[in-house]
Amino acid sequence: MKVVTAEEMRDIDEKTIRKFGISGNVLMERAGTAVASRVMELYSGRKVIVVCGGGNNGGDGIVAARELYNTGRHVKVLLFSEEDKLSPDCLSQFRIAKRMGVPIEMRAGMTGRDLHSAVVVDALFGTGLSKDVVGKTAKAIHFLNDSDAPVVSVDIPSGISSDTGQLMGTAVRAAQTVTFGLPKRGHLLHPGAELTGRLFIENIGFPEDLLTSQNLNVNMLEKREVSALVPERHTYSHKGDYGHVFIVAGSRGKTGAAFMAARACMRTGSGLVTLGVPESLMHVFQSRVTEEMTLPLPDRGDGSLSSDAADIILEFLSEKADVLCIGPGIGVSGETANILEKVLTTSRAPLVIDADGLNSIRNTGILKNVLAPVILTPHPGEMARLLGKTKKGRGLSTQLGAIEKDRINTALSFSKDAGVHLVLKGVPTVIAEPDGRVFINTTGNPGMATGGTGDVLTGMVSSLLGQGLTPLDASLLGVYLHGLAGDRAADEKGERSLVASDIIEKLPAAFKELMR
Repeated sequence: MKVVTAEEMRDIDEKTIRKFGISGNVLMERAGTAVASRVMELYSGRKVIVVCGGGNNGGDGIVAARELYNTGRHVKVLLFSEEDKLSPDCLSQFRIAKRMGVPIEMRAGMTGRDLHSAVVVDALFGTGLSKDVVGKTAKAIHFLNDSDAPVVSVDIPSGISSDTGQLMGTAVRAAQTVTFGLPKRGHLLHPGAELTGRLFIENIGFPEDLLTSQNLNVNMLEKREVSALVPERHTYSHKGDYGHVFIVAGSRGKTGAAFMAARACMRTGSGLVTLGVPESLMHVFQSRVTEEMTLPLPDRGDGSLSSDAADIILEFLSEKADVLCIGPGIGVSGETANILEKVLTTSRAPLVIDADGLNSIRNTGILKNVLAPVILTPHPGEMARLLGKTKKGRGLSTQLGAIEKDRINTALSFSKDAGVHLVLKGVPTVIAEPDGRVFINTTGNPGMATGGTGDVLTGMVSSLLGQGLTPLDASLLGVYLHGLAGDRAADEKGERSLVASDIIEKLPAAFKELMR
Protein backbone atom coordinates (compact mmCIF):
# COMPACT_ATOMS: atom_id res chain seq x y z
CA MET A 1 0.00 0.00 0.00
CA LYS A 2 1.24 3.48 -0.86
CA VAL A 3 2.09 5.99 1.88
CA VAL A 4 1.72 9.70 1.16
CA THR A 5 2.78 13.15 2.26
CA ALA A 6 0.30 15.97 2.88
CA GLU A 7 1.07 17.42 -0.54
CA GLU A 8 0.56 14.08 -2.29
CA MET A 9 -2.78 13.62 -0.53
CA ARG A 10 -3.87 17.12 -1.52
CA ASP A 11 -3.01 16.27 -5.11
CA ILE A 12 -5.18 13.14 -4.91
CA ASP A 13 -8.02 15.22 -3.43
CA GLU A 14 -7.76 17.86 -6.14
CA LYS A 15 -7.61 15.35 -9.00
CA THR A 16 -10.58 13.46 -7.57
CA ILE A 17 -12.59 16.69 -7.54
CA ARG A 18 -11.34 18.26 -10.77
CA LYS A 19 -10.76 15.27 -13.04
CA PHE A 20 -13.41 12.84 -11.82
CA GLY A 21 -16.08 15.28 -10.67
CA ILE A 22 -16.49 14.02 -7.10
CA SER A 23 -17.05 17.17 -5.09
CA GLY A 24 -15.24 18.09 -1.90
CA ASN A 25 -18.52 18.01 -0.01
CA VAL A 26 -19.17 14.44 -1.15
CA LEU A 27 -15.72 13.39 0.07
CA MET A 28 -16.38 15.18 3.36
CA GLU A 29 -19.71 13.39 3.75
CA ARG A 30 -18.06 10.02 3.19
CA ALA A 31 -15.17 10.81 5.52
CA GLY A 32 -17.41 11.94 8.35
CA THR A 33 -19.71 8.95 7.89
CA ALA A 34 -16.70 6.60 8.06
CA VAL A 35 -15.59 8.19 11.33
CA ALA A 36 -19.08 7.93 12.80
CA SER A 37 -19.28 4.24 11.86
CA ARG A 38 -16.00 3.50 13.60
CA VAL A 39 -17.07 5.37 16.73
CA MET A 40 -20.33 3.41 16.86
CA GLU A 41 -18.43 0.16 16.36
CA LEU A 42 -15.76 0.87 18.97
CA TYR A 43 -17.66 2.83 21.62
CA SER A 44 -21.25 1.69 21.76
CA GLY A 45 -23.49 3.77 24.00
CA ARG A 46 -20.98 6.40 25.17
CA LYS A 47 -21.59 10.09 24.74
CA VAL A 48 -19.47 11.73 22.07
CA ILE A 49 -17.64 15.06 22.19
CA VAL A 50 -16.46 16.18 18.75
CA VAL A 51 -13.70 18.79 18.97
CA CYS A 52 -13.44 20.65 15.66
CA GLY A 53 -11.21 23.23 14.05
CA GLY A 54 -12.29 25.55 11.27
CA GLY A 55 -10.76 23.68 8.33
CA ASN A 56 -11.91 20.69 6.32
CA ASN A 57 -10.80 18.33 9.08
CA GLY A 58 -13.30 20.11 11.30
CA GLY A 59 -15.91 19.67 8.57
CA ASP A 60 -15.30 15.91 8.64
CA GLY A 61 -15.83 16.03 12.40
CA ILE A 62 -19.12 17.95 12.07
CA VAL A 63 -20.42 15.35 9.58
CA ALA A 64 -19.45 12.59 12.03
CA ALA A 65 -21.32 14.45 14.81
CA ARG A 66 -24.41 14.81 12.63
CA GLU A 67 -24.40 11.12 11.72
CA LEU A 68 -24.02 10.09 15.35
CA TYR A 69 -26.76 12.52 16.38
CA ASN A 70 -29.09 10.93 13.84
CA THR A 71 -28.64 7.56 15.52
CA GLY A 72 -29.78 9.00 18.82
CA ARG A 73 -26.35 9.26 20.41
CA HIS A 74 -25.64 12.00 22.95
CA VAL A 75 -23.38 14.27 20.89
CA LYS A 76 -21.90 17.73 21.32
CA VAL A 77 -19.60 19.68 19.02
CA LEU A 78 -16.98 22.02 20.50
CA LEU A 79 -15.95 24.32 17.66
CA PHE A 80 -12.54 25.99 18.13
CA SER A 81 -13.22 28.65 15.51
CA GLU A 82 -15.47 31.58 14.70
CA GLU A 83 -18.13 31.02 12.07
CA ASP A 84 -16.66 33.59 9.70
CA LYS A 85 -13.31 31.76 9.71
CA LEU A 86 -14.61 28.33 8.65
CA SER A 87 -13.49 26.89 5.33
CA PRO A 88 -16.27 26.82 2.69
CA ASP A 89 -16.97 23.09 3.01
CA CYS A 90 -16.76 23.22 6.81
CA LEU A 91 -19.16 26.18 6.85
CA SER A 92 -21.62 24.25 4.70
CA GLN A 93 -21.56 21.31 7.10
CA PHE A 94 -21.82 23.64 10.11
CA ARG A 95 -25.03 25.15 8.76
CA ILE A 96 -26.55 21.76 7.96
CA ALA A 97 -25.74 20.47 11.44
CA LYS A 98 -27.23 23.57 13.08
CA ARG A 99 -30.44 23.19 11.09
CA MET A 100 -30.67 19.55 12.16
CA GLY A 101 -30.33 20.49 15.81
CA VAL A 102 -26.83 19.13 16.52
CA PRO A 103 -25.56 20.88 19.69
CA ILE A 104 -22.62 23.10 18.72
CA GLU A 105 -20.73 25.39 21.06
CA MET A 106 -18.01 27.88 20.11
CA ARG A 107 -15.20 27.07 22.48
CA ALA A 108 -11.50 27.58 23.08
CA GLY A 109 -11.20 24.72 25.57
CA MET A 110 -13.00 21.89 27.31
CA THR A 111 -13.89 20.92 30.86
CA GLY A 112 -13.87 17.79 32.95
CA ARG A 113 -17.64 17.76 32.70
CA ASP A 114 -17.40 17.68 28.91
CA LEU A 115 -15.10 14.67 29.00
CA HIS A 116 -16.75 12.69 31.77
CA SER A 117 -17.78 9.26 30.38
CA ALA A 118 -17.19 10.53 26.85
CA VAL A 119 -15.33 9.41 23.77
CA VAL A 120 -13.71 12.35 22.00
CA VAL A 121 -13.49 12.76 18.24
CA ASP A 122 -10.41 14.87 17.45
CA ALA A 123 -11.04 16.98 14.33
CA LEU A 124 -8.95 20.03 15.23
CA PHE A 125 -6.26 19.84 12.55
CA GLY A 126 -5.75 17.53 9.61
CA THR A 127 -2.78 16.72 7.41
CA GLY A 128 -2.36 20.33 6.30
CA LEU A 129 -1.03 21.64 9.63
CA SER A 130 1.98 23.80 8.81
CA LYS A 131 2.90 25.50 12.10
CA ASP A 132 3.23 24.58 15.76
CA VAL A 133 0.13 24.31 17.91
CA VAL A 134 0.23 27.02 20.59
CA GLY A 135 -1.98 28.99 22.94
CA LYS A 136 -5.43 27.89 24.01
CA THR A 137 -5.56 25.03 21.53
CA ALA A 138 -2.29 23.60 22.89
CA LYS A 139 -3.69 23.87 26.43
CA ALA A 140 -6.85 22.07 25.32
CA ILE A 141 -4.79 19.23 23.83
CA HIS A 142 -2.80 18.88 27.06
CA PHE A 143 -6.07 18.82 29.02
CA LEU A 144 -7.44 16.13 26.72
CA ASN A 145 -4.29 13.99 26.95
CA ASP A 146 -4.36 14.20 30.74
CA SER A 147 -7.95 12.94 30.86
CA ASP A 148 -9.17 9.34 30.75
CA ALA A 149 -11.32 9.96 27.69
CA PRO A 150 -10.43 7.75 24.68
CA VAL A 151 -9.81 9.72 21.49
CA VAL A 152 -10.61 8.89 17.88
CA SER A 153 -8.62 11.19 15.61
CA VAL A 154 -9.86 12.22 12.17
CA ASP A 155 -7.21 11.62 9.48
CA ILE A 156 -4.21 12.15 11.81
CA PRO A 157 -3.85 13.10 15.49
CA SER A 158 -3.92 16.88 15.67
CA GLY A 159 -0.43 18.29 16.08
CA ILE A 160 1.45 15.51 14.26
CA SER A 161 3.36 16.34 11.07
CA SER A 162 1.85 14.12 8.42
CA ASP A 163 5.19 14.08 6.57
CA THR A 164 7.66 13.26 9.37
CA GLY A 165 5.62 12.08 12.36
CA GLN A 166 7.21 14.81 14.50
CA LEU A 167 5.32 16.80 17.13
CA MET A 168 4.33 20.29 16.02
CA GLY A 169 4.41 21.87 19.44
CA THR A 170 2.08 19.34 21.03
CA ALA A 171 -0.23 16.65 19.73
CA VAL A 172 -3.28 14.59 20.60
CA ARG A 173 -2.71 11.04 21.84
CA ALA A 174 -5.32 8.95 20.03
CA ALA A 175 -6.55 5.46 20.83
CA GLN A 176 -7.63 5.11 17.21
CA THR A 177 -7.20 7.14 14.04
CA VAL A 178 -9.45 6.99 11.01
CA THR A 179 -7.67 8.14 7.87
CA PHE A 180 -8.85 8.33 4.29
CA GLY A 181 -7.57 6.83 1.06
CA LEU A 182 -3.99 6.07 2.09
CA PRO A 183 -1.87 6.11 5.26
CA LYS A 184 0.27 9.18 5.79
CA ARG A 185 3.97 9.03 6.63
CA GLY A 186 3.26 10.53 10.04
CA HIS A 187 1.11 7.51 10.95
CA LEU A 188 4.09 5.18 10.60
CA LEU A 189 7.03 7.34 11.77
CA HIS A 190 7.66 8.02 15.44
CA PRO A 191 6.48 9.65 17.59
CA GLY A 192 3.44 9.97 15.31
CA ALA A 193 3.04 6.19 15.10
CA GLU A 194 2.71 5.89 18.87
CA LEU A 195 0.18 8.75 19.08
CA THR A 196 -1.88 7.39 16.16
CA GLY A 197 -3.01 4.31 18.06
CA ARG A 198 -4.84 1.73 15.96
CA LEU A 199 -5.03 2.94 12.38
CA PHE A 200 -8.11 2.47 10.20
CA ILE A 201 -7.74 3.27 6.49
CA GLU A 202 -11.10 4.04 4.90
CA ASN A 203 -11.93 4.12 1.20
CA ILE A 204 -14.14 7.17 0.68
CA GLY A 205 -14.26 7.07 -3.10
CA PHE A 206 -10.84 8.12 -4.37
CA PRO A 207 -10.17 6.57 -7.80
CA GLU A 208 -7.94 3.50 -7.57
CA ASP A 209 -5.60 4.85 -10.25
CA LEU A 210 -4.73 7.77 -7.98
CA LEU A 211 -4.15 5.56 -4.95
CA THR A 212 -1.79 3.22 -6.80
CA SER A 213 0.07 5.75 -8.92
CA GLN A 214 3.72 4.95 -9.60
CA ASN A 215 4.46 8.60 -8.82
CA LEU A 216 3.94 7.70 -5.15
CA ASN A 217 7.28 6.15 -4.18
CA VAL A 218 6.78 5.30 -0.49
CA ASN A 219 5.09 2.03 0.43
CA MET A 220 3.89 0.23 3.56
CA LEU A 221 4.79 -3.45 3.86
CA GLU A 222 1.75 -5.69 4.15
CA LYS A 223 1.48 -9.42 4.78
CA ARG A 224 -0.31 -10.17 1.52
CA GLU A 225 2.45 -8.64 -0.60
CA VAL A 226 5.36 -9.94 1.47
CA SER A 227 4.09 -13.52 1.58
CA ALA A 228 4.36 -13.70 -2.20
CA LEU A 229 8.15 -13.26 -1.88
CA VAL A 230 8.80 -16.45 0.10
CA PRO A 231 11.03 -18.74 -2.04
CA GLU A 232 9.50 -22.02 -3.16
CA ARG A 233 10.93 -25.36 -2.05
CA HIS A 234 10.68 -27.76 -4.98
CA THR A 235 10.12 -31.48 -4.45
CA TYR A 236 13.10 -32.37 -6.61
CA SER A 237 15.87 -30.25 -5.13
CA HIS A 238 19.02 -30.39 -3.04
CA LYS A 239 21.02 -28.12 -0.74
CA GLY A 240 22.88 -26.57 -3.65
CA ASP A 241 19.60 -25.14 -4.95
CA TYR A 242 19.16 -22.90 -1.91
CA GLY A 243 22.34 -20.91 -1.90
CA HIS A 244 25.73 -20.99 -0.21
CA VAL A 245 26.25 -17.96 2.04
CA PHE A 246 29.75 -17.02 3.19
CA ILE A 247 29.62 -15.11 6.48
CA VAL A 248 32.79 -13.28 7.50
CA ALA A 249 32.20 -12.40 11.13
CA GLY A 250 33.46 -12.51 14.67
CA SER A 251 36.53 -11.49 16.62
CA ARG A 252 37.74 -11.95 20.18
CA GLY A 253 34.87 -10.94 22.48
CA LYS A 254 32.38 -10.80 19.61
CA THR A 255 31.96 -14.41 18.54
CA GLY A 256 28.25 -14.36 19.38
CA ALA A 257 27.50 -12.05 16.46
CA ALA A 258 28.91 -14.62 14.04
CA PHE A 259 26.96 -17.50 15.57
CA MET A 260 23.65 -15.61 15.48
CA ALA A 261 24.08 -14.45 11.89
CA ALA A 262 24.93 -18.00 10.78
CA ARG A 263 22.11 -19.63 12.74
CA ALA A 264 19.57 -17.12 11.38
CA CYS A 265 20.89 -17.76 7.89
CA MET A 266 20.26 -21.49 8.23
CA ARG A 267 16.83 -21.01 9.78
CA THR A 268 15.81 -18.75 6.90
CA GLY A 269 16.39 -21.57 4.42
CA SER A 270 19.98 -21.50 3.17
CA GLY A 271 21.31 -24.73 1.74
CA LEU A 272 24.87 -24.09 2.92
CA VAL A 273 26.49 -21.61 5.29
CA THR A 274 30.22 -21.17 5.82
CA LEU A 275 31.61 -19.02 8.62
CA GLY A 276 34.88 -17.27 7.83
CA VAL A 277 36.51 -16.53 11.19
CA PRO A 278 39.90 -15.50 12.62
CA GLU A 279 42.07 -18.63 12.65
CA SER A 280 43.18 -18.14 16.25
CA LEU A 281 39.52 -18.49 17.32
CA MET A 282 38.79 -21.63 15.30
CA HIS A 283 38.63 -23.78 18.42
CA VAL A 284 35.79 -21.58 19.74
CA PHE A 285 33.76 -21.96 16.58
CA GLN A 286 34.51 -25.64 15.97
CA SER A 287 33.08 -26.53 19.37
CA ARG A 288 29.77 -24.76 18.74
CA VAL A 289 28.78 -25.04 15.08
CA THR A 290 26.59 -27.89 13.90
CA GLU A 291 24.98 -27.37 10.50
CA GLU A 292 27.36 -24.54 9.54
CA MET A 293 30.86 -25.00 8.14
CA THR A 294 33.91 -22.95 9.07
CA LEU A 295 36.85 -21.48 7.19
CA PRO A 296 39.89 -20.13 9.09
CA LEU A 297 41.08 -16.72 7.94
CA PRO A 298 44.46 -15.05 8.63
CA ASP A 299 44.40 -12.91 11.74
CA ARG A 300 46.75 -10.62 13.61
CA GLY A 301 47.23 -13.02 16.50
CA ASP A 302 44.77 -11.12 18.69
CA GLY A 303 41.58 -12.72 17.40
CA SER A 304 40.91 -10.15 14.68
CA LEU A 305 41.32 -10.42 10.92
CA SER A 306 44.40 -9.29 9.07
CA SER A 307 44.47 -7.74 5.60
CA ASP A 308 45.72 -11.07 4.22
CA ALA A 309 42.21 -12.47 4.71
CA ALA A 310 40.95 -10.49 1.71
CA ASP A 311 42.49 -12.79 -0.91
CA ILE A 312 41.12 -15.95 0.74
CA ILE A 313 37.67 -14.36 1.01
CA LEU A 314 37.71 -13.47 -2.68
CA GLU A 315 38.94 -16.92 -3.70
CA PHE A 316 36.22 -18.65 -1.68
CA LEU A 317 33.58 -16.38 -3.19
CA SER A 318 34.70 -17.06 -6.74
CA GLU A 319 34.87 -20.84 -6.28
CA LYS A 320 32.14 -21.83 -3.81
CA ALA A 321 29.86 -19.18 -2.32
CA ASP A 322 26.97 -17.26 -3.86
CA VAL A 323 26.72 -14.37 -1.36
CA LEU A 324 29.06 -12.63 1.05
CA CYS A 325 27.79 -11.39 4.40
CA ILE A 326 30.49 -9.39 6.15
CA GLY A 327 30.70 -7.32 9.29
CA PRO A 328 29.01 -8.77 12.40
CA GLY A 329 31.56 -8.61 15.21
CA ILE A 330 34.69 -8.33 13.02
CA GLY A 331 35.93 -5.23 14.85
CA VAL A 332 37.10 -1.92 13.39
CA SER A 333 40.72 -1.41 12.38
CA GLY A 334 42.90 -0.48 9.46
CA GLU A 335 43.03 -4.18 8.60
CA THR A 336 39.25 -4.59 8.38
CA ALA A 337 39.07 -1.39 6.33
CA ASN A 338 41.61 -2.84 3.89
CA ILE A 339 39.57 -6.03 3.59
CA LEU A 340 36.35 -4.13 2.91
CA GLU A 341 37.97 -1.95 0.29
CA LYS A 342 39.53 -4.85 -1.62
CA VAL A 343 36.38 -7.00 -1.48
CA LEU A 344 34.10 -4.14 -2.54
CA THR A 345 36.20 -3.28 -5.58
CA THR A 346 36.94 -6.87 -6.66
CA SER A 347 34.11 -9.27 -5.85
CA ARG A 348 31.24 -9.92 -8.24
CA ALA A 349 29.18 -11.75 -5.62
CA PRO A 350 26.28 -9.88 -3.96
CA LEU A 351 27.27 -8.42 -0.59
CA VAL A 352 25.43 -7.72 2.65
CA ILE A 353 27.41 -5.38 4.91
CA ASP A 354 26.49 -4.78 8.54
CA ALA A 355 27.85 -3.65 11.91
CA ASP A 356 31.66 -3.37 12.00
CA GLY A 357 31.72 -3.85 8.23
CA LEU A 358 29.83 -0.57 7.88
CA ASN A 359 32.08 1.17 10.39
CA SER A 360 35.13 -0.05 8.46
CA ILE A 361 34.17 1.66 5.21
CA ARG A 362 36.68 4.50 4.94
CA ASN A 363 34.92 6.46 2.22
CA THR A 364 31.35 5.98 1.06
CA GLY A 365 32.39 7.08 -2.43
CA ILE A 366 33.85 3.62 -2.95
CA LEU A 367 30.32 2.19 -2.94
CA LYS A 368 29.68 3.77 -6.33
CA ASN A 369 32.42 1.61 -7.86
CA VAL A 370 31.35 -1.82 -6.64
CA LEU A 371 30.91 -4.58 -9.20
CA ALA A 372 28.00 -6.39 -7.52
CA PRO A 373 24.75 -5.50 -5.72
CA VAL A 374 25.31 -4.27 -2.16
CA ILE A 375 22.86 -4.22 0.74
CA LEU A 376 23.78 -2.07 3.75
CA THR A 377 21.93 -2.66 7.03
CA PRO A 378 22.89 0.19 9.40
CA HIS A 379 21.23 1.14 12.64
CA PRO A 380 20.95 4.94 13.19
CA GLY A 381 24.39 5.22 14.81
CA GLU A 382 26.05 3.41 11.91
CA MET A 383 24.03 5.50 9.47
CA ALA A 384 25.27 8.65 11.21
CA ARG A 385 28.86 7.50 10.82
CA LEU A 386 28.32 6.77 7.13
CA LEU A 387 26.79 10.21 6.66
CA GLY A 388 29.64 11.75 8.64
CA LYS A 389 31.95 10.60 5.88
CA THR A 390 29.90 12.41 3.24
CA LYS A 391 28.86 15.57 5.10
CA LYS A 392 31.96 16.95 6.71
CA GLY A 393 31.60 19.40 9.56
CA ARG A 394 28.49 17.79 11.06
CA GLY A 395 28.97 15.89 14.31
CA LEU A 396 27.62 12.38 14.73
CA SER A 397 25.07 13.51 17.32
CA THR A 398 23.75 16.12 14.88
CA GLN A 399 23.58 13.49 12.14
CA LEU A 400 21.77 11.09 14.44
CA GLY A 401 19.14 13.68 15.32
CA ALA A 402 18.58 14.49 11.66
CA ILE A 403 18.18 10.81 10.82
CA GLU A 404 15.51 10.20 13.43
CA LYS A 405 13.58 13.29 12.40
CA ASP A 406 13.42 12.22 8.75
CA ARG A 407 14.19 8.52 8.34
CA ILE A 408 12.59 8.23 4.91
CA ASN A 409 14.45 10.99 3.14
CA THR A 410 17.70 10.12 4.91
CA ALA A 411 17.56 6.54 3.66
CA LEU A 412 16.37 7.52 0.20
CA SER A 413 19.02 10.19 -0.32
CA PHE A 414 21.88 7.92 0.74
CA SER A 415 20.62 4.98 -1.31
CA LYS A 416 20.39 7.12 -4.44
CA ASP A 417 23.75 8.82 -3.94
CA ALA A 418 25.69 5.65 -3.12
CA GLY A 419 23.80 3.35 -5.50
CA VAL A 420 23.16 0.76 -2.78
CA HIS A 421 20.16 -1.00 -1.29
CA LEU A 422 19.73 0.40 2.21
CA VAL A 423 17.99 -1.14 5.21
CA LEU A 424 17.87 1.60 7.86
CA LYS A 425 17.04 -0.31 11.03
CA GLY A 426 15.01 1.26 13.80
CA VAL A 427 11.50 2.39 14.56
CA PRO A 428 10.31 1.79 11.94
CA THR A 429 12.83 0.07 9.71
CA VAL A 430 12.97 1.75 6.29
CA ILE A 431 14.17 0.04 3.11
CA ALA A 432 15.35 2.36 0.34
CA GLU A 433 16.23 1.59 -3.28
CA PRO A 434 18.53 3.53 -5.63
CA ASP A 435 15.59 3.88 -8.06
CA GLY A 436 13.73 6.07 -5.54
CA ARG A 437 11.36 3.57 -3.94
CA VAL A 438 11.02 3.36 -0.17
CA PHE A 439 9.28 0.75 1.99
CA ILE A 440 8.24 1.10 5.64
CA ASN A 441 8.11 -2.02 7.79
CA THR A 442 5.09 -2.68 10.00
CA THR A 443 6.27 -5.59 12.16
CA GLY A 444 8.44 -5.66 15.27
CA ASN A 445 8.27 -4.46 18.87
CA PRO A 446 10.38 -2.71 21.56
CA GLY A 447 11.61 -6.05 22.92
CA MET A 448 13.81 -6.31 19.85
CA ALA A 449 15.91 -3.39 21.09
CA THR A 450 18.57 -5.73 22.39
CA GLY A 451 22.03 -6.83 21.32
CA GLY A 452 22.25 -9.27 18.45
CA THR A 453 18.93 -8.65 16.73
CA GLY A 454 20.72 -6.81 13.94
CA ASP A 455 23.05 -9.79 13.42
CA VAL A 456 19.99 -12.02 13.10
CA LEU A 457 18.51 -9.74 10.44
CA THR A 458 21.78 -9.68 8.52
CA GLY A 459 21.87 -13.47 8.39
CA MET A 460 18.25 -13.60 7.24
CA VAL A 461 18.66 -11.08 4.42
CA SER A 462 21.85 -12.83 3.28
CA SER A 463 20.06 -16.18 3.23
CA LEU A 464 17.23 -14.88 1.07
CA LEU A 465 19.67 -13.21 -1.29
CA GLY A 466 21.50 -16.52 -1.63
CA GLN A 467 18.23 -18.29 -2.43
CA GLY A 468 17.83 -16.14 -5.52
CA LEU A 469 15.73 -13.22 -4.37
CA THR A 470 16.59 -9.78 -5.70
CA PRO A 471 18.30 -7.43 -3.24
CA LEU A 472 15.02 -5.55 -2.83
CA ASP A 473 12.88 -8.64 -2.25
CA ALA A 474 15.45 -10.17 0.11
CA SER A 475 15.44 -6.95 2.13
CA LEU A 476 11.65 -6.65 2.24
CA LEU A 477 10.99 -10.27 3.19
CA GLY A 478 13.90 -10.37 5.62
CA VAL A 479 12.85 -7.24 7.48
CA TYR A 480 9.15 -8.16 7.67
CA LEU A 481 9.85 -11.76 8.72
CA HIS A 482 12.41 -10.61 11.31
CA GLY A 483 9.84 -8.32 12.92
CA LEU A 484 7.12 -10.98 12.74
CA ALA A 485 9.35 -13.54 14.48
CA GLY A 486 10.13 -10.88 17.09
CA ASP A 487 6.42 -10.28 17.62
CA ARG A 488 5.76 -14.00 18.14
CA ALA A 489 8.70 -14.19 20.55
CA ALA A 490 7.30 -11.23 22.51
CA ASP A 491 3.88 -12.91 22.64
CA GLU A 492 5.46 -15.88 24.39
CA LYS A 493 8.20 -14.35 26.51
CA GLY A 494 7.25 -10.69 26.80
CA GLU A 495 9.15 -7.71 25.48
CA ARG A 496 11.36 -7.27 28.54
CA SER A 497 12.80 -10.78 28.43
CA LEU A 498 13.22 -11.07 24.67
CA VAL A 499 16.74 -11.81 23.38
CA ALA A 500 18.03 -12.13 19.84
CA SER A 501 18.16 -15.93 19.85
CA ASP A 502 14.41 -15.97 20.64
CA ILE A 503 13.83 -14.42 17.22
CA ILE A 504 15.72 -17.25 15.52
CA GLU A 505 13.67 -19.82 17.45
CA LYS A 506 10.44 -18.21 16.22
CA LEU A 507 11.41 -18.10 12.53
CA PRO A 508 9.67 -21.42 11.70
CA ALA A 509 6.42 -20.15 13.25
CA ALA A 510 6.79 -16.81 11.48
CA PHE A 511 7.20 -18.51 8.12
CA LYS A 512 4.08 -20.60 8.75
CA GLU A 513 2.07 -17.54 9.78
CA LEU A 514 3.23 -15.61 6.75
CA MET A 515 2.11 -18.37 4.41
CA ARG A 516 -1.36 -18.82 5.95
